[in-house]
Amino acid sequence: MRTWIGFIAMCLGMSMAVLDIQIVASSFTTIQDWFHVSSDQLSWIQTGYLMAEVIAIPLTGWLTRALSLRWMFSVATLGFTLASLACAACTEMAPFIALRVVQGFCGGMLIPGVFTSVFAMMPEKSRVTATALAGTMAVIAPTVGPAIGGYLTEHYSWHMIFLINLVPGLLVSAAVARFVRLGEPDLKELRRIDYVAIAMAAAFLGTLELVLKEAPKHDWQGAFVYGCILVCFVTGSGAIWRSLFSPHPFVDLRRFRERTFTLGCVLSFVLGLGLYGSVYLLALFLGLIREHSPLEIGTIMIVSGAAQLLTAPLAAMLEVRVDARLLTAVGYGMFACGLIANGFTTFRTDYDGLFWPQALRGAAVMLCILPATRLALDTLNPVGVADGSALFNLMRNLGGAIGIAVVDTIIGQRTPMHAAALGVRLQAGDASAAAFVGLPTQFFHGHDMGPTSQAMRDFAEPLVRRAALVQSFNDAWIVIGVLFALSLLVVPFMKLRPSPMGPGT
Repeated sequence: MRTWIGFIAMCLGMSMAVLDIQIVASSFTTIQDWFHVSSDQLSWIQTGYLMAEVIAIPLTGWLTRALSLRWMFSVATLGFTLASLACAACTEMAPFIALRVVQGFCGGMLIPGVFTSVFAMMPEKSRVTATALAGTMAVIAPTVGPAIGGYLTEHYSWHMIFLINLVPGLLVSAAVARFVRLGEPDLKELRRIDYVAIAMAAAFLGTLELVLKEAPKHDWQGAFVYGCILVCFVTGSGAIWRSLFSPHPFVDLRRFRERTFTLGCVLSFVLGLGLYGSVYLLALFLGLIREHSPLEIGTIMIVSGAAQLLTAPLAAMLEVRVDARLLTAVGYGMFACGLIANGFTTFRTDYDGLFWPQALRGAAVMLCILPATRLALDTLNPVGVADGSALFNLMRNLGGAIGIAVVDTIIGQRTPMHAAALGVRLQAGDASAAAFVGLPTQFFHGHDMGPTSQAMRDFAEPLVRRAALVQSFNDAWIVIGVLFALSLLVVPFMKLRPSPMGPGT
């Protein structure tokens, strides 16, 4: 009983960390209004969290050995809870983003900690049940995240999406400290951690985000851009060098010598790009274009999560019966179709038009995760599975953070271009452009707009900006969808380890 109480508490802590990745999605525009910032700064809310998780995931093993699973998890949960409280108290965007980084760093340790506990804490006869419980909570949390965030923001305030972590976080931290008894701290492990590599990796990820988001705005020129590129290159090269040649590497990059594992990490990176990029894009579209309330945004976005939850049992059943490469191809193909289908929206597109693309992506998620994970990790020796799993999962978070930055760049760069092109077409009297923008088409007959052109321009300007923003969203959807489709090219080159029970098992 003591073991199960501790394990359930750990699962609750993990679900809090997973929930907080997506719970803010439906509240982006509300948070933007509160802090009085531009929309392109909103992506830091997600990327800061994801980048911190990238650092935390491989560090979890070291800290578990140094502090024991009990104290690592308890302290990380407490840190996550206190960071959540501080987020709710913020009045400026900069400290808010910094605290999201702290949240992500602490939360990033909770997910691998739970799945470590399945094998380290639970008796063998209970492991299937424990794994199913942990997996279910990991799936449900992001499914309901946007809806919960929308409800809390609309009926209370956006601060509540962080304050709800306070009571369960303190209870989980106390319960894990009380009921989990596994291993003893070995503080000598702290001396073996490559802190220089961690600092370099953190600097690399931070400057990489700056380069991806800011350099295009400055045409890739200027002292700031050159400085960020230099720091990014130097710290990235240094982190890679130390990870390759250190006797105790922070991240064991030598796992990339295995071709199938490397290709699996490529798929994991692309999946992160699509998973987090699509949530970010859809939330912005519903907030900026459709001007929905947070609760309406959360209700619309729950379609993808519901489809994922409903199809998860089918995906789990197929995963042990069908060639993993075929399932991976089907999953990534479906996700690509769901992304590209969103690339043809207009400013009028709403729940009905967004339903099937979301359903496709949601149904595809587990078909992307389960077989690709098996393909990637099956070829590693038992000793390397733990490190390989950490590297495989951090690639998904890295893909998400970079994907969101790329989405921001596409929106920022393409919107003015689309606005200019639409303006030219309207000046020429293009009725189809007028219909797309939302202007009355009877004023456009294939010739210059004449003496009313100035008045019409004043009326049309905000509508043109909105339509241009929609077109840039469509560009981003299609770019991500094409990347997903291209990722299918790696699947035939992945090796499938033969089942010891023979074909068809």
